Amino acid sequence: QLQLVESGGGLGQPGESMKLSCAASGFTLDDYAIGWFRQAPGKEREGVSCISGSGGNTNYADSVKGRFTISKDSAKKTVYLQMNSLKPEDTAVYYCAARRAVGVRRLRCDTRQNYDVWGQGTQVTVSS
Repeated sequence: QLQLVESGGGLGQPGESMKLSCAASGFTLDDYAIGWFRQAPGKEREGVSCISGSGGNTNYADSVKGRFTISKDSAKKTVYLQMNSLKPEDTAVYYCAARRAVGVRRLRCDTRQNYDVWGQGTQVTVSS
């Protein structure tokens, strides 16, 4: 059974850092692009970042570029989202999702594409 489980959310102050983890099970991580998405109350879901199955391609939303870093540890079947210089507007439920990508598709990722498997989400709240 394909499954993603997020962890690492919580309450932080502006300027602080937080690291989210997305643990995958039931599939080979390198055969999937992994994306991080977030949804704040009353707002549409937003694609935050993604990493290709190969790990060689990453993309970020303009709102987090330079502050967030996505990475993966294939041996641990885990994808991370390091969030630095947190802002109140980063407050949201964060989800990770997987999109099957084999062959040449392993080389790219795009949060605008449809993702097949979703985690349950983890709340991130940034407030002073």
